[in-house]
Amino acid sequence: MQTERYNPQIVEPHWQKVWTGQELFTTQTDDPREKYYVLEMFPYPSGRIHVGHVRNYAMGDVVARFKRAKGFNVLHPMGWDAFGMPAENAAMKNKVHPKAWTYANIAAMRSQLKSMGLSLDWQREFATCDVAYYHQQQKLFLDFLQAGIAYRKKSKVNWDPVDRTVLANEQVIDGKGWRSGADVEQRELTQWFFRISDYSEDLLTALDGLTRWPDKVRLMQKNWIGRSEGMSVRFAFDGAGREPLEIFTTRQDTLFGASFMALSPDHPLTEDLAKDNAELAAFVAECRKQGTSVVAVETAEKRGFDTGLRVKHPLQAGTLPVYVANFVLMDYGTGAIFGCPAHDQRDLDFANKYKLPVTPVVLPSDADAAGFTIDNEAYTGPGSIFNSGFLDGLSIEAAKQAVAEHLEQALLDGAPQGTRQINYRLRDWGISRQRYWGCPIPIIHCPSCGPQPVPEDQLPVELPDEIDFETPGNPLDRHASWKQVACPACGQDSVRETDTMDTFVDSSWYFARFTAPRSTTPTDPQAADAWLPVNQYIGGVEHAILHLLYSRFFARAMSRCGHMSIEEPFEGLFTQGMVVHEAYHDGQERAWFAPAELRFEGEGTERRAFLIDGGQEVTIGKIEKMSKSKRNTVDPDDIIRTYGADTARWFVLSDSPPERDVIWTDAGVEGAHRFVQRVWRLVQEVAALDSAAGSPQDHALTAAAHKALHAVEADIDGLRFNRAVAQIYELANAISAQLSKADAQDSTNGAIRGAFEMMLHALAPMMPHLAEECWQHLGHSDLIASRPWPKVNEALLSQDTVILPVQINGKRRAEITVPKEASKQAVEEAVLTIPAVLKALDGRAPKKLIVVPGRIVNVVV
Repeated sequence: MQTERYNPQIVEPHWQKVWTGQELFTTQTDDPREKYYVLEMFPYPSGRIHVGHVRNYAMGDVVARFKRAKGFNVLHPMGWDAFGMPAENAAMKNKVHPKAWTYANIAAMRSQLKSMGLSLDWQREFATCDVAYYHQQQKLFLDFLQAGIAYRKKSKVNWDPVDRTVLANEQVIDGKGWRSGADVEQRELTQWFFRISDYSEDLLTALDGLTRWPDKVRLMQKNWIGRSEGMSVRFAFDGAGREPLEIFTTRQDTLFGASFMALSPDHPLTEDLAKDNAELAAFVAECRKQGTSVVAVETAEKRGFDTGLRVKHPLQAGTLPVYVANFVLMDYGTGAIFGCPAHDQRDLDFANKYKLPVTPVVLPSDADAAGFTIDNEAYTGPGSIFNSGFLDGLSIEAAKQAVAEHLEQALLDGAPQGTRQINYRLRDWGISRQRYWGCPIPIIHCPSCGPQPVPEDQLPVELPDEIDFETPGNPLDRHASWKQVACPACGQDSVRETDTMDTFVDSSWYFARFTAPRSTTPTDPQAADAWLPVNQYIGGVEHAILHLLYSRFFARAMSRCGHMSIEEPFEGLFTQGMVVHEAYHDGQERAWFAPAELRFEGEGTERRAFLIDGGQEVTIGKIEKMSKSKRNTVDPDDIIRTYGADTARWFVLSDSPPERDVIWTDAGVEGAHRFVQRVWRLVQEVAALDSAAGSPQDHALTAAAHKALHAVEADIDGLRFNRAVAQIYELANAISAQLSKADAQDSTNGAIRGAFEMMLHALAPMMPHLAEECWQHLGHSDLIASRPWPKVNEALLSQDTVILPVQINGKRRAEITVPKEASKQAVEEAVLTIPAVLKALDGRAPKKLIVVPGRIVNVVV
């Protein structure tokens, strides 16, 4: 039978228009059904979606459509993370206002996302740069200020000299700015902070309850929060006139191995000494250029400055020299440490450089105390304590307890010389950014009254439209008419706060705003409590610390301020893999070529690539993350224009497990499109059958359909999309096999139609346009997108028959339904009656007939 090819360019816009016209995906909060909130991390409006977006949003859409079919009231919204430096950079480069650039990009990307057929409630859409959104964010800031969660202080900050703004510690990657890549410097500025450190223990212990989060994400957050059990120990200076030097350590058991003390370049004592020591001041200045991240500190050459001061050892006679060292951070503990070179690699590198003593005090179980020494590698493993006076022979843990008890009883200046203490690596979140395109901090600085909150009736503090990017730095600082304002307390001439908020503030509460996006308060607490937490959140693992930790903190802070009652924003979290692609270059990686510029010849190891224009051969490089710099990107618009959105969706869902990277290949996309056309051919055949003949419940195909639907349901619930795809392929094969045997009067026609309709239901969350078109082609007047998920017949799941695929010379050609307990001989006899097998044998006996019980049959002819 000749059929027209399926034309997605006509079909997909049609059904998108129908869904929109019926407001099929508009969510009502007062719907009595059980709620389900599915959310993908919203995009930055760069102007174009990429294939990673297609994968991310296709996954979320499958879940949303499936849960809607299962009878849930589904919330599936979309918005835009729209503030930030890229808009300012574009404004400077292209002479365009950040607002115009941003909203033009949003319009373009909205159109692209709509072409994917996503079941989004577009009526809830907002951008974080909308005045209505940041108005409510300013209210949150003032609530946090009143609750003591927001505060202002002078501190050392990470300064990005290219973006000319402050960065949080989490935004410093390998000593460089997370966006610009510039070497980060340290400066002292007065900044606004959020007290996230107050929630350290809560944020840490609550991770155990997030059982639907990936273990790797929970571990990353646990490590970032960094709970340490140890001791605060005070060292008396050798000589009068100074307060004891306080350090925090988790290894008090190694105190007998101490050979020096080290101060951070930012330690108050360092700063005091540097006032009268130009050489030390120069050393400190040099240290501040190396970067502030843990990686930068770990990898930098260990350098120090001997202050000439010495402290008394707390457990034995003798003194230790005090250095300023470039590997000690003020952000952890007290900004001072004792160095035990034998059992810490940084300390050992430092001691070797400055020829300081190295005394091992932890003895491995297989070592001899008389001969155990440390040269260039510190010993950090288990063992017993030695060379340590009253601690000798104890285990590490027993020695820690013994030292703690000793120092708690020892007095220094009338107070215990040591106290047990719990420390956290997590530091308060500095949110001040020196840029224009961000949410203004609603504070007015009065010379008499100090910082004053902007009264609520004067909110929002809107960004001025007329700005100047010709001069480096924050344009708000130079905008006199916007900056000058009266003090709300005394009326005196004052100035607005010109810093804007870190854009991670914008994305730390958007999930809550979606529950009531037009509310005149940050949330409608009743709606927030009804919808939250998000049942399924989907996004990249790169946000494990920044966005996800900040959002968890924000939920707690908002609950404390009465905006909602939940403290964990995301019940389930899924982190999808990236979309990767071959990269093509000139052989030396100096010039890169886009896939669209190339033609290919050969297969496997013989495969070669040539420029379409010019014909010269180029090198096929390794498979890696798609990036503009290496030009190995694929434009989703091109794919949708050529093959349709359903093909793109099907490919990114089917190619590999969703938590792993998916390799984008032309062959893979073409294979997905072939399946689209195959389904379209199947529906023509099914529609032509006389489906009134026969009872659909008396055939093995019906059982196969119920089993497939049951498996697809479990796989979507488990986010195993590629396995769900495999189930649909199997069911399509079974339907095709039965169709090859059927005729217009066949009693199995009803079973075929029933199985095909079940397959369409399973297909609909993944390829919604195709499923809708096929559903209509079968004569239905309703929408499959509005139909409930079919009820699986549990009795059919345990049927006493199995369907075995039949291969001829290794290629699948048919399948056969046999009793579960059928003997090998019975299976062989049944296989030899299959028309495809008889045709292949052409009257001859098979060379081999291999039966794998319950799995497969292979006929060798």
